[in-house]
Amino acid sequence: MTQPAMLPFPITLTRPADRVTDESAVVRVLDPTSPLLSSPNKIGEADFAHWVQERSLYMPHTFDKQYRALFSMNDKDEPPNDAAVLVAPVGKGTYIYTTFSFFRQLPAGNPGAARLFINFLSADQRAANRPNAATAPVRP
Repeated sequence: MTQPAMLPFPITLTRPADRVTDESAVVRVLDPTSPLLSSPNKIGEADFAHWVQERSLYMPHTFDKQYRALFSMNDKDEPPNDAAVLVAPVGKGTYIYTTFSFFRQLPAGNPGAARLFINFLSADQRAANRPNAATAPVRP
């Protein structure tokens, strides 16, 4: 299923949608140099501690190459999903598709979730124009 009119670039969601129900599932950073992980808050492993009920919902199964993937995660015995957070430039701004369950974490007072959410709200165009470390061109 895709919803082209709702998003700037295509994604595909499966039914049931991919998700991570284990609130302690490991969160892997795919782009450690992203400004979304350093401004205004430095985001680290401790920011993903003490989450409640689940990590992620409605994770895209596939996504357009114009998005940059920021995090990967999965439940035990499930394949990694690199679409936990997708970032793309749109006009003069930045579009962020997040699957993190902020609607559970923020009311629970999770400080790491609040710090990450603030970083997302503070995003500017620089956040969307960072290549993933895995796909960055090698310069001589």
